[in-house]
Amino acid sequence: MSEATKPDPTTRVVRVFENLEALSRAAADMVLAAAREAVAARGRFSLSLSGGATPRGAYRLLAQAPYRDAMPWAATHLFWGDERCVPVDHPESTFGMVNALLLSQVNPPPANIHRARGEAPNAADAADEYQAELRRFFHLAEGEFPRFDLVLLGLGDDGHTASLYPGAAGLAERRRLVVAHFVAQRSGYRLTFTVPALQAARAQLFLVAGREKVPALRRVLRGAGDRPPVPAQLVTPTGGLQTWLVDRAAAAGAVAAT
Repeated sequence: MSEATKPDPTTRVVRVFENLEALSRAAADMVLAAAREAVAARGRFSLSLSGGATPRGAYRLLAQAPYRDAMPWAATHLFWGDERCVPVDHPESTFGMVNALLLSQVNPPPANIHRARGEAPNAADAADEYQAELRRFFHLAEGEFPRFDLVLLGLGDDGHTASLYPGAAGLAERRRLVVAHFVAQRSGYRLTFTVPALQAARAQLFLVAGREKVPALRRVLRGAGDRPPVPAQLVTPTGGLQTWLVDRAAAAGAVAAT
């Protein structure tokens, strides 16, 4: 894969919603549509999930009718784009959050849940284990990256996405699929997909809400001149579609209202 950093404007779509509730419903609609399309075309749907507060509304909707009953759960394989290195019952566990809001309500086949073991005693070993799991599932050779059907992502007010924070060592990684690195901003270790692993997806879906996200969103969508790019700018839509679902508060001054 080439290390492209300039997005093709024809592959990025930005949609603005009045509030987080409307954004969440649009996200659930897009997940369902992507799942149906993937299963019809390839017999399975590979979805990488995001942590944080913004996707919670979408997860709640997917756990309820009509989405719960319409989703092809038996053919849906769930992955985690990043994970905090904490036990699964810790309040900061991304798996724990998704399990409480979604998995416990829809009960997908256990074999379809592919999670990063944030509770492992050694973060580097957990990253190697998860990378091996990705290579097995996607039948990847050395140097190849997983072709997720859909990757859900968020945007921090510092421009981070997944656990790719400004200045983090793993941000520069271009060969591995998963890294474990220390995030000084959060005083802890994180497991995260690398930039090229996220870029290789068939579709990327960013969910962004809140006025505090305006500066970061403006930098990502409009560019930042000669300043170093924020991490989310590096996740360009290489070979796929990148969609941004943004609430009106986050869009103010960053994108035109629609």
